[in-house]
Amino acid sequence: MENADILSGLAKKETKAEDIAERVLKKPGLLPELFVGISSTNPRVMFGSAKILRTISEKDPNMLYSRIDFFENLLHSENNILKWNAIDIVANLTVADSLNKFDRFFSRFFGHLYEGSLITASHVVDNSGRIALAKPELQDKITQELLKVEEVPLPTEECRNILIGKTMKAFDAYYDKIKDKDKVISFVKRQLNNSRRATRAKAEKFLKKIEKQSMNI
Repeated sequence: MENADILSGLAKKETKAEDIAERVLKKPGLLPELFVGISSTNPRVMFGSAKILRTISEKDPNMLYSRIDFFENLLHSENNILKWNAIDIVANLTVADSLNKFDRFFSRFFGHLYEGSLITASHVVDNSGRIALAKPELQDKITQELLKVEEVPLPTEECRNILIGKTMKAFDAYYDKIKDKDKVISFVKRQLNNSRRATRAKAEKFLKKIEKQSMNI
């Protein structure tokens, strides 16, 4: 499959995005076509290109790092699927962020928590632990943003409870590096009375893990 064949291939239902991703990883010269594909009027091509770029960002973030500004702009897309992919891709690229470009749009990235969408907020929270590990200098700021999830606007209380559960998972990813552990523990303890059973269970598991770790110190 040469450059010109990538987009036409994506337009076909039988073409697997994963197969194209593997081909591009082996032949980076094919990469520019995927950026063209993002602007396609064909949804299969547009979303397929985004999915492939997300896969590449997971497997070889350095391959895409020079285009992080492109994905920053995509964070503001009116198309939610493109925006969700951009959130994931930008988070994946932080491990390669030698120029600290993510720091410049940190506030805009976490601003997606306040759009009133559980899916959008979930993409931010689900990626927060990964970013915290990749960018130690931002861990305090990330913790402060995550501690606000009890207040972000969401359609229902159940949505909020789901997001809270995801937040505890994010904290768990870098808990040993969190400086203000007392605030995080207080946050988790509040969830012991959460109306969502799964969220209560996550809080109990989190606190038991912390207790076990403290006993082993």
